[in-house]
Amino acid sequence: MQNKDQLLPYRVGGLLYTPALNSGIGEKIAEHSIPNLSSVALCLEDSVEDSALNQAEKELCRTLARLEACEALPLIFVRVRTPQHLLKIHRMLGGLSELLCGYVLPKFDLSNAEQYLDLLFDVNSSRSSALHIMPILESGMVANIMHRRENLIQIKGVLDADKEHILNVRVGGNDFCNLFGVRRRENQTIYEIGVIRDILSDVVNVFGSDYIVSGPVWEYFGQDPAAPWAEGLRKEMALDFINGFIGKTAIHPAQLPVIAECLKPSKTDYEDAKKILQWTSDGRAVQKSASGARMNEQKCHTRWARKIAALAEIYGTAEERSHS
Repeated sequence: MQNKDQLLPYRVGGLLYTPALNSGIGEKIAEHSIPNLSSVALCLEDSVEDSALNQAEKELCRTLARLEACEALPLIFVRVRTPQHLLKIHRMLGGLSELLCGYVLPKFDLSNAEQYLDLLFDVNSSRSSALHIMPILESGMVANIMHRRENLIQIKGVLDADKEHILNVRVGGNDFCNLFGVRRRENQTIYEIGVIRDILSDVVNVFGSDYIVSGPVWEYFGQDPAAPWAEGLRKEMALDFINGFIGKTAIHPAQLPVIAECLKPSKTDYEDAKKILQWTSDGRAVQKSASGARMNEQKCHTRWARKIAALAEIYGTAEERSHS
């Protein structure tokens, strides 16, 4: 069993985005009426028109005030616009900020990374419990092939200075698609868009060893979990995991049960993960899997096993789904 701090990045799971203008979200959270709600981002950025920002900020305060006396809340985040906006919102929230797990930082790149991290240090220096941040890599500076890897490495260097407070690194799939004027259909995955796949691969290459990197938003939804939108989501999440992503950005509550189910490792994977993490042998670092159908190698599969064990502890296991 992993400790609470180690499990926290995995608890984000399906992060439900909703505009901070949503006047009903506080009541729904308080009444626990959204199934599988593990985390929510109250958005003040792209989902809110500039002319409605002041109204959204006031509604954010009302939402958090509604939740102030509630228990068993999901992880709550606020998505701000800029470093200056983060400071404004944090001051405006005052004691209500105690309800937050942290802030989501859009279009995070070298133009604002150090300023965001300096603000995080200042905010946390006056708190008993630290706030976390989840930077979103989604800007042209990150996408541009001419300097992408150099920029990603420099961004990671900035984040590494305060690594313990970086809960997830997130990717803005729709923002990347917008840069190239492309969009996937519900029967396609983002990995079929070659230029986007290459960006995502580089992000995992740079950040995946040290951070949980969350998968891009799935923009299709509906009420039928057997419909094509849900099958497409399942397909993409299977590819997310294979490619090093854990978790998903959601834009509708109907997506959350599908995401939660996809986060369950198979029982076979879980049994293998336990064997790897509790390794006992006669000196050999390789053994048969629990099913006898594949090889487990202690030196090669330990990092995978930790991920599987963490997901199983939070979300349980599935009969047949395999993330391997």
